[in-house]
Amino acid sequence: MLPHSLRCTPRSSRGRWSASSAQHDFEKALVAETPLQVSVIIVAYNAQAYLVQCLSSVLETSGAGCEVILVDNASSDGSVEVVVRNFPQVRVIRNRENQGFGQGNNLGARAARGKYLVFLNPDTIVKPGWLEALITALEDDPRAGLATSKILLLNDPERINTCGNTIHLTGLTLCRGLRHPKNTFNQRESVAAVSGAAFAIRRDLFEQLEGFDEDFFLYMEDTDLSWRARLAGWDCLYVPESIVLHDYHLRITPFKIFYQERNRYLMLLKSFKWGTLIFLLPTLLLAEVITWGFVIWGDRTRLGNKVRAYGWIVRHWSNVLQKRVATQRLRRIDDRELVQAMVSQLDFEQMEHNIVTLAHLIFDLPFGLLKRITVALAWW
Repeated sequence: MLPHSLRCTPRSSRGRWSASSAQHDFEKALVAETPLQVSVIIVAYNAQAYLVQCLSSVLETSGAGCEVILVDNASSDGSVEVVVRNFPQVRVIRNRENQGFGQGNNLGARAARGKYLVFLNPDTIVKPGWLEALITALEDDPRAGLATSKILLLNDPERINTCGNTIHLTGLTLCRGLRHPKNTFNQRESVAAVSGAAFAIRRDLFEQLEGFDEDFFLYMEDTDLSWRARLAGWDCLYVPESIVLHDYHLRITPFKIFYQERNRYLMLLKSFKWGTLIFLLPTLLLAEVITWGFVIWGDRTRLGNKVRAYGWIVRHWSNVLQKRVATQRLRRIDDRELVQAMVSQLDFEQMEHNIVTLAHLIFDLPFGLLKRITVALAWW
């Protein structure tokens, strides 16, 4: 349970709310209300099968009265009705259409009153003490802007899903500690990025960063938010005392390649100086060999999604440059510091192919050398 200083006053349900002209009046009315310490925000799309367990665990472990907000992204499975009927203390915001994970979270954040914003996936179950540990970590470390949980596999809770995320030199983001025993990764430490499945952020920092980049729609929004926070001089903390179970599976959805590749390019273009991007060009070309190989090996029917990722960047180039200007204004650290925190070895084991050993033999050495060269050259 939350310490007394972090507890919130219980609230009755506000019922359903549609993202329409009512939004302005709704948010204006909230301004006059007493601020809360913590707002837990959950974005769901056709997640009725998970929501009862998720919300029950949150309400049972976060102390009486913590504000919980569910943003429903135009679900068609009756999710809203189930939540309104069973959880009257949860505020429900209904989006008229599914505009993505980032937009849903931004909508929830605008309606929230907490000093700390906590984002949680609907396919999670939280354990006692999870929320207190995240908030305490942020309060203990004034340099920490975000804090993420030790996330275990729901279907195999003796194994880790992720302990924060790692960012490869190419911008590829992977789970840190995937399938390791749960009793490993027991130290609180800085990580490259938080996991969007369960993390907390200071509200003032979230507003400074202008929230999630809504163009991402799906995948890597958490990495992009983390990287912008680090560019602004904040740390991302991994908090092993905060335990969350997550129904994680490596899925190749129809547009996953498009979103992941498009978002990776967008994040790199926004964040690095042009000189660093030039020095990273050999690394990024090598990444193209890997990603094209992955698509041909495991997703051959969707080769066009990789090409569409390039096309999106070209068509929206002026918008990319505008985002780049806004991101560069946040800068408080050098590119060299960002590059040094990136890993040079890809965790091919997460791809679940039988060419893992060969992939390491081919790519580990060149990526290691390219990282050393980039760090040496990117002195800004």
